[in-house]
Amino acid sequence: MPAKGLLRYPYEAITQNTDYLQIRIFKYERKGGVTDGPKPSEGQAFDVSNYVSNKAKVLGPDGVIILPMPSNIQDSNVVSYDNDSMNTFAAQGVAAVQGLMGGGGKAFSEFVGRGKAAVGADEITLGETPGNTNADKVKAAFQTAVSNDAGRAISANLAVSAVNLFGANVSFNSLLARTDSKILNPNMELLFNNVTLRTFRFSFKFAPRDPNEATAVKSIIRTFKKNMAAQKEGEIFLKTPNIFKLTYRKGNQNHPFLHRFKDCALSDMSVQYTGDNVYATYSDGTPISMIMNLTFKEMMPIYSDDYDKDDSGTAMPNQSYTSSTDEYVEGPQGNLIYGAGQNSSTDVEGVGF
Repeated sequence: MPAKGLLRYPYEAITQNTDYLQIRIFKYERKGGVTDGPKPSEGQAFDVSNYVSNKAKVLGPDGVIILPMPSNIQDSNVVSYDNDSMNTFAAQGVAAVQGLMGGGGKAFSEFVGRGKAAVGADEITLGETPGNTNADKVKAAFQTAVSNDAGRAISANLAVSAVNLFGANVSFNSLLARTDSKILNPNMELLFNNVTLRTFRFSFKFAPRDPNEATAVKSIIRTFKKNMAAQKEGEIFLKTPNIFKLTYRKGNQNHPFLHRFKDCALSDMSVQYTGDNVYATYSDGTPISMIMNLTFKEMMPIYSDDYDKDDSGTAMPNQSYTSSTDEYVEGPQGNLIYGAGQNSSTDVEGVGF
């Protein structure tokens, strides 16, 4: 049965001068659309010296795995932008609709709801009130929004649509270029499109040196496999696998410089049991060299206010660095930077996410 505890490789003590990657396992729970129960972020201040190593057990929620610092440490923050276009006629149409939905909205609703329109030669009559004020408002709004150029453009667009019915390949802008030597200004602009989720890939090489390390490696591999797997709930539903909290550590403190992680899902795991491309084992069958590849994906995007919180999730004090005095002073939170000679592990929470 999965247990709490700690697994480490290499199988040796963690000292105040040891850097390592701590991976803590949490049960994925939701209530009201958010995760409930103990927050994985609380595990960042976790003291591994308080846990007993369970080299022969498969860990479950609240278990901790300690691995050496990976060789490919990097982060990549991406925000999605995309180019967008809106020509003048489209902008005028939007303005007209917005005007009707705003100040002219009432007039339009009365125009539709109250009167039965009878279209004459040059006028619109609502019910028994010719020249109704509301109708005039609607008519004025469209006349203001649609210029003579727009009318000619609409006619050209209708002509293009009619010609293309016969197999032609004429575009609106190509027709304008041929007739008037001009095209519509697309008013192209780069606009914010979406946030993204980060992915982290790690590779660890295992070379057990004794039975203790061999057992620890076996337990680590099995623990990752079990906790990344979906959980059956009866024969109808599947529950979300457990999630992981990754933290770079220096001894019993969070690393003072390297980036932080949000809660992660282990989406991909592969183990190569012939790490040197040769099948070779010890007498008990343990491979002498193995390579474990892990792919973690963050479950929430990074937002600006995440950088205003420390590793425990609480707001950081308002401090700023003043180069002339080489000290931290009260100031805007956004000015927090590293200062030469400062104790960065307590003054600043590293580079952030």
